[in-house]
Amino acid sequence: MPIYQAIVLAIVQGLGEFIPISSSGHLIIVRRLLGWNELSPSGELTFDVALHFGTLLSVLFYFRRTWFQIIRAALGGKVVRFSESGSADTNLAPEEQKEERLLLWFLAIATIPGAIAGKLLEHSAEDYFREHVVLIAAALIVVALLMWLGEKTGSLSKPLTRISLADSLIIGVAQAFALIPGVSRSGSTITAGLFRGMTREAAVRFSFLLSTPIIAGAALLKAHELHKEGLPAGMHAPFLVGILVSALVGYAAIAWLIRYLQSNSLRAFIIYRIVAGVVVIGLAYVWHLQ
Repeated sequence: MPIYQAIVLAIVQGLGEFIPISSSGHLIIVRRLLGWNELSPSGELTFDVALHFGTLLSVLFYFRRTWFQIIRAALGGKVVRFSESGSADTNLAPEEQKEERLLLWFLAIATIPGAIAGKLLEHSAEDYFREHVVLIAAALIVVALLMWLGEKTGSLSKPLTRISLADSLIIGVAQAFALIPGVSRSGSTITAGLFRGMTREAAVRFSFLLSTPIIAGAALLKAHELHKEGLPAGMHAPFLVGILVSALVGYAAIAWLIRYLQSNSLRAFIIYRIVAGVVVIGLAYVWHLQ
């Protein structure tokens, strides 16, 4: 794999993993449209590992204080809430402390549907949609319409600390559908959060926190497969570039999207998904792609 391809694909992964436009769908579309399908199965596996580890590093580093806070609270330690500036607040009301202690367990429950679906269907879903880009385009459009409906009907009033068991289960089920390229893990979970009345910022934060165990699981699973096959010749440099670029771009995407949704809606992403879906469908028929 040429280094320039590794950089482009890592940028696509870093942006698409966290911005609600679908990283898997865009990676397939970019590879099909540019004819970058010459990698062997072992080469693709190697690069998938690099991309997953890169985005895992970005989300772990960005939310390092938040994860420390959540885990300590869940295990009975002192409840501390960190602000965006990094300052700590320990003067929380009893109800707020209870909500903080429950957040880790709600995240764990929300992980279960996606983990089960990923174990059973990940390879079959990606392999099927890899050959049918029109279906990826359709998924881009359908989820865009659901995002629009969530924005219109959701109360956008529930903060992250008020999330319930039902919210966690519904968001977790929505995450399972992200195995379909074009759906978007962040897009499906943020949309489900909006339908449950969460604020945009709360929905995106829960989505990103929920992504941590899922991305980690996918990275470890693919790394295990790679360990059995070994690192293919010529993939050492693309592997390292993939990790570095996807980590840097992923971190920037997380920081930007959280700030953006504090004062903006999902409208730009809805429009982008619809336009991208229509364009891909048109190109598929012009170029006789499936």
